[in-house]
Amino acid sequence: MITQMKKYTFLVFHRDYEPFLTQLRELGVVDITLKSAGDIENDEQLQAALQHEDELRRLIAQGAPDQMIQERAAIEQRIAEAKTAQQQVAIWGDFDAKRIAELQEAGYTLRFFTCADKAYKEEWGIAVANEGGKTYFVVVDNSTSRNIDIPELQEKATELPQPEKSAAQWNQEIDHLKGLLAAADARIEAWKVANMERLKKELQEARQQIDWQRVQLSTDKLVDGSLCLIEGFCPIEKETELNAMLESAEVYYEETDPTKEDEVPIQLKNNFYTRLFEPITRLYSLPNYAEIDPTPFFAPFFMLFFGLCLGDGGYGLLILLAGIAVILKAPKLKEWGWLGVFMGATTMIVGILTGMFFGINLEEVAFLAPVKQYFIMETNATVHFMGGSYHPMMVFAILIGIFQILFAMGFKVVKITLRDGFKYAAYDCAWLVALVTLIVWAATASSLSTIGLYCIYAILGICALFILFYSNPDRKILLVNIGGGLWGTYNMVSGLLGDVLSYIRLFALGLAGGILGNVFNALALQAGGALPGWIGWLPTLLIMVFGHALNFALCLISSVVHPMRLTFVEFYKNAGFEGGGKEYKPFKK
Repeated sequence: MITQMKKYTFLVFHRDYEPFLTQLRELGVVDITLKSAGDIENDEQLQAALQHEDELRRLIAQGAPDQMIQERAAIEQRIAEAKTAQQQVAIWGDFDAKRIAELQEAGYTLRFFTCADKAYKEEWGIAVANEGGKTYFVVVDNSTSRNIDIPELQEKATELPQPEKSAAQWNQEIDHLKGLLAAADARIEAWKVANMERLKKELQEARQQIDWQRVQLSTDKLVDGSLCLIEGFCPIEKETELNAMLESAEVYYEETDPTKEDEVPIQLKNNFYTRLFEPITRLYSLPNYAEIDPTPFFAPFFMLFFGLCLGDGGYGLLILLAGIAVILKAPKLKEWGWLGVFMGATTMIVGILTGMFFGINLEEVAFLAPVKQYFIMETNATVHFMGGSYHPMMVFAILIGIFQILFAMGFKVVKITLRDGFKYAAYDCAWLVALVTLIVWAATASSLSTIGLYCIYAILGICALFILFYSNPDRKILLVNIGGGLWGTYNMVSGLLGDVLSYIRLFALGLAGGILGNVFNALALQAGGALPGWIGWLPTLLIMVFGHALNFALCLISSVVHPMRLTFVEFYKNAGFEGGGKEYKPFKK
């Protein structure tokens, strides 16, 4: 439900302006109407305050000044380079770089080469290692090695740079750098302890200062700046408190009901259950003030759709237990935990009714044989329609989709009637009545009497008149209304077909998840059965854990995404949802 608001206009003498703003902020119940960003964001002082806020936010996010972060990054880079160098020289074994230098002074230059094993010739030099089909060897270049075929060597082998340090020396360098990295981390941690709380407090003060400046820039100055005019909105349950403060401050104010032209802030006020689904509403858009909050009306559908898409009682049990754990261990996330409890419980119920628990087909479990006829499965109940046989859950998915679409259309009729009057809702009401009548006709065609049939014809005829000739009551030209009615009929018929078919995915996703879970169970048992009992349990366990973890993740994604699609596309479209509401954010500390 959307909280009712009162619009306030304050007229304040310039000397009392700042004390009044201070009182208003202390009370913290008025959402001040701010001017558009283009009118106020160019102010130099506000720009400086916004830049300071960004700097504080960035500093808190990275947890240390830029210099400390850069020093740490440089050490990490040096460690990475040292590890690369250590891997490159490890092939040459442990050697002393000083001894190589001494040999060079004595006229013996060591050159390092690698080539394919087949191409290597012993007369080239000393083979040090073989790895990856390559031979690594050292050539002693001095006056006695002129018999080596240098062109052949250079053609078939690749010369490598002479290592500056041995692998052991590089390991010492890496250990030294790791010590420097630990010291840098300690300095950063000490800086956090000494400064983080101060920075968070400074960020709060910066945000309050920005709010203060925005309110000041949105204030209109009248009579050469002697009077200050401010507008804002207050929830109706807070107006008594606000009025008492205004009377004591001796401020002139006007209190009125918002008009259609006002951009009224939105504050949602729902019961415990419905409030759990408000994040989903905010994810798309808040309703505007002239609408009805859709959250209480899509919440039960969303919960059911989640259970149908996930479709496995075992997975539902995991979500239920996770929700309980969050409630008990993380009080700040309690509402998310309760959402998990409701979603998990719904999934458990759906999964058990459809006979699926961690990929196990409950119909095939021996001790459940006495109750297997109650599972909603194709083997127990097949729906025959128009010469075909259909899975009962597929039919249920379509029926629940039709019901939600009709419910959304009724929601739209009520919303328009309350806002604009029934004449603007007559067109949508005619479509709703016509569709319900057609459904009743199709369901009772075989037992319908002649009088009943004539009543249906009459109702459909009246609906057709409204659809064709009253598509928009503001249009005065008959032909324009007829054209609008025909175009609306085309959109309605083509759109309804696609909308209804979208709900089949509820059945398809649940079925796919169950089949995948069953396949992983079969693979696990097959892999374990092919090995002796003392070791066969290990591949069985690994395949089951990995398979069900993967299947659960995929099912969970689809069980969130598709219900959102059905809500934001099918339900919102047929409910005429407009959105665009701005969240209620009172001017306060």
